[in-house]
Amino acid sequence: MQRGDGRKRRPSLSLPILRTSRSQHLAGTLTLGNLLSELGEASFGWAIVVFSLLTLLPLPPGATLITALPLLVTTGQMMLGYPHVKLPGRLARLTIEQAKLRRTVLRLRPVTRRLERVLTPRYSALFARRNERPMGLLLFVIAFALFLPLPLSGWFPAISLFVVGVGLVERDGLISMLGLVLGVASVMLTAVILISIVIEADAMLH
Repeated sequence: MQRGDGRKRRPSLSLPILRTSRSQHLAGTLTLGNLLSELGEASFGWAIVVFSLLTLLPLPPGATLITALPLLVTTGQMMLGYPHVKLPGRLARLTIEQAKLRRTVLRLRPVTRRLERVLTPRYSALFARRNERPMGLLLFVIAFALFLPLPLSGWFPAISLFVVGVGLVERDGLISMLGLVLGVASVMLTAVILISIVIEADAMLH
């Protein structure tokens, strides 16, 4: 498909998940595990995108103790060299309503349209097999920072994981590297907040 200026329009970020979910829905096999497995190499990216978005929802303080668990599982498996996400049985068998999934994906279109303007496959060396485990380790550390229920710290790891996930899905090494840099900064911020809390608690006790 061509744009008005003659440039080729890039594929939609939403298209793979919409096509896969519709195909599995028609076959009666649409579950969370099947959906992520069929996305293949992109399943880590999609899982990170979806689970990081969950942590960005307006939830009560401390909710990241629950919402960050799938991210710890996903990034931990990436660190261990799994070929794709392997969810625990009960979570993998969770059925998905295709209509609700479609509405949710389409509701995100204002965000994904903006990303589509800058995303492009580049710096593919970042996604070489030898880099998967080190990247998984770094993502696990970022997810652990998100897991800690510290004030003011949760948003930054979640946003960085979302950016990395989008880069993984689209094989855009520059975007993934940007997300990793944001993630390292968020881990440092979390460490500063944690140290400050420990120092204040120690001062109160003494």
